[in-house]
Order: sequence, then structure tokens, then C-alpha cells
Amino acid sequence: MAGGITESGEPYSPFVGLVYMFNLIVGTGALTMPRAFATAGWVVSLSLISFLGFMSYMTTTFVIEAMAAANAQLRWKRREQEEVDDPSDSTSEDSDDDLMARGRSEPERRPILSVQRSSAHVDQFEIVERVEMGQMASMFFNKVGVNMFYICIIVYLYGDLAIYAAAVPISLMEVACGNHSCSAGTVKYNDTDPCWGPVTRNDAYRVFLSVFTLLLGPFTFFNAQKTKYLQILTSLMRWIAFTMMIVLALIRISKGRGDGHPPVASLSGVPNLFGVCVYSFMCQHSLPSLVTPISEKGRVGTLVVVDYVLILCFYALLSFTAIFCFDNALLHDMYTLNFSDNCDVLDVPALRYFLGLFPVFTISTNFPIIAVTLRNNWKTLFHRDGGTYPWVVDRVVFPLITLVPPILVAFGTHNLESLVGITGAYAGTGIQYIVPAMLVYLSRCHLEPVVGRDAVNKHRSPFRHAFWVWFVVVWAAFCLVFVTANIILTDTRK
Repeated sequence: MAGGITESGEPYSPFVGLVYMFNLIVGTGALTMPRAFATAGWVVSLSLISFLGFMSYMTTTFVIEAMAAANAQLRWKRREQEEVDDPSDSTSEDSDDDLMARGRSEPERRPILSVQRSSAHVDQFEIVERVEMGQMASMFFNKVGVNMFYICIIVYLYGDLAIYAAAVPISLMEVACGNHSCSAGTVKYNDTDPCWGPVTRNDAYRVFLSVFTLLLGPFTFFNAQKTKYLQILTSLMRWIAFTMMIVLALIRISKGRGDGHPPVASLSGVPNLFGVCVYSFMCQHSLPSLVTPISEKGRVGTLVVVDYVLILCFYALLSFTAIFCFDNALLHDMYTLNFSDNCDVLDVPALRYFLGLFPVFTISTNFPIIAVTLRNNWKTLFHRDGGTYPWVVDRVVFPLITLVPPILVAFGTHNLESLVGITGAYAGTGIQYIVPAMLVYLSRCHLEPVVGRDAVNKHRSPFRHAFWVWFVVVWAAFCLVFVTANIILTDTRK
């Protein structure tokens, strides 16, 4: 996620880019959204998710503008280096005497347009090189800002791993503990209820978590890469599952058999809904690898708008069918489980098991990739120029500090709604709001003396006024204060 400059990858069409972005955003967070909607009320939920979708769209345009600015910066530095290496090849219209008189003590103060005269057809803001978020932070932030960025993304990735580590054992526990009888959907189970004889459901969860750790944990010590075919397989399974859940819920509601009676508004559920929604719209950290290979980048702006409208409609459809189909008190943290233990909704055993185990297949393929990404971010955070890590630190210490904390969190709690809410509300706010706002603001300040005021970034955000940048920052600060105050007040009441 956070890294250096890499190859842009094989190009693909804007339509393929639209599909990739849709798949990137719609993930595990969508499965926790129905319960969050039920606890916050349908009017409040629809209003908040619409506003947060708009905010996420705004910061996505910020990141794309910063990517274009980073590409312009790299072109300028490369051109300057070429002129230093071969002064006789300079394309500037200035005379040699003028160049000698001016000197090169401040090469970045010359407008980039002055070196465009020999290659006017080249758009300096064209996104050609993939510049990851971490590299953009290194280009535009100071040392403190870079460290804060890496800490923020590391905390977010820890939350991701904890969510994944809890979601798989929960699904396995629900399947293994026999909750697939036709009456199970009307029963709310406790962790202390028996699973196999004296073994409780909580014990079974921890057994499956241990097995999950032993099977997938070792991948943290090596390199894992998501192949194209694995991505196609997991995407196909995801959309089969989502389509089944929406259609089945709609059929039940259309027959007048829906059990859901959600409140209009319940402010006590808003803080958690905020975290879930922020987490569910997260894509900013992966935009460089997604946008750079698009062949016709002139249509990127339209692509992003269409994607966000489709995703908002999908989230609303999934959540509204859920809260009106099922008794809200019986909605699971992992929405798929409402179909796996209710024959009244789905009476085909094979399909119930498919939905029950759906998170196991899809999440298990992502866990090693996220773990390796987190491990590499730890290495980058502590890396010093010219230095190398001892073998023990590189191959043992970093993988362990990556793997152990999220597994311990998963052992301590399997409340997915809270895990998603906290991850989204804190680390998610930094990655989705604060970092993009600061990147676009500082990139504009940094490049103005270089490119000149007349240069136009064709990927410039439609929210180009500085007001929008500070609006995002103030909104993020307000959200952090609001969520923190709610957590403190809730604990005080307990």
C-alpha cells in the first residue's frame, strides 16, 4: 500500500477500471453495514452514508490530483538532472551566459513550462508512473508528516488484520456449531452456549482462530502476492453471494414476510455507523495502483463519479433489504450468517453453507497480502538510508510484530461491528480524510513555484478551492472528537 515508485502494470480500459474500483471498495465492511443501519435508524443511516460517500469521493479526487502533481514533480527533477549531466543538451531559450549568470542554486524555481517548449505535446501532469501514497508523503510532507502517515496506515492495517482474523473463525464457528437447523434463525445465541458437549461457542471460536493463525500466519514471514486468477475467483464468489442475499431478502419482503421494523433514528448507533461507513468507502490508499494503468485517463473523473453512485446505491439496497427482512435484534455482525441459519429465507442446505463459509474463502486469501503489506510498512518506517536490517530483525521480529497484535485482539473480542467501527473511525479517518487533504494542499503549494501559475493540472479536483481542504480537515477532527467522546461516555455509563 505505502511504498515507492513501481511499474504502472498492464493497461486496461476505463470500464475495467470502474469494475476494479467497485471491487476494491465493496468488501468486508459491506457485510457489517446492515447491523449498523439497524442500530442507527434508517433515515439517519441513509443521510450519513450519503454524506460520507460524498466526502470519500472528494478525497479520492484529492489523491488523483496529488498523483498527477507527483508525476509532474518527477518529470521536472528528471529533466533537471539531465540538464546537469549534459548542459549542452539544454532546450532552454536562454543563452549560455544567462545560464551561467543565474546559476543553478535553485533549479526548482524555474517554471516547468520553460522546458516544455521542445516537447509541448507532453502533458507534465499525465499519470504515467505509479507513485504510491507513501512516496507522495515523502515528496510533499516533512519528516514528522511522513512518520505520522506511516503510523496511521500501520494502525489501519492492524485493524484490517484483526477484522479478518475474527471474521473467519466466527463463520467457521457458526457452521461447526450446528446452527443450520430451520429454527436457528429465530434464536440469539450467547458465547457461553454449548457447541460440542462441554465445549462452548467461545471455545470453538478460539480453536478456529488458533487453526487460522497456524495456517495463514506463516505467510507473514514470506512474500505473498495476489494473482489475477485468485482475484477473479474471489470477486466471482463475492458477487454471487451479494446477489443471492439481496434477491432472497427482496423475495421475502415482497411476500409480506419481512420481520424487520427498524427505527427512524437512534443517535446512540451513529458513532459506530460512522466508523463502519468510513471503513466501507476506503480506497484512497490503493488508488495509485488502480488508476495508473487506466488507458484513457481523461475519463477517470467520470469513472469515479459513476463508481461512487453505484456503490452508494448498492450499500443502500443491501442494508435496506436486510433491516426490513430480518428481525433487527437477530441481525448478525456478519450479515451472511443470517442466511446460513434460517431455512425460512433459504431452504437449500448447500447454499446456506456457501453463504456461511463465504467470508472464509474470500478473507483468507486477503489476510496474507495485508500482513505482508503491514510488515513492509514497518520496515519502511524504521529504514534509514544506507542501512540494512539484521537477519533476525528482518525475518523474525518484523513478521512477529505484524502478526501477534491483531491475533491477540481477535482472541480478546470477536465483535466485528466494534472492530470495523473503531478501525474506520480512527485510522480510517486519517487515511481517508486527513492524508488526502494534506497531500493535495501541500502538492499545490510545492509545485506552484515550479510549474508556474498558468500550468493546469488536467486531473485537478473539482473541489479546487482551499475551503474544501480545510473543510475535510475540520470534519475529520470533529468526527474524531465525537467518536472518542461517545466511547468515554458509554464506558462511564457502564
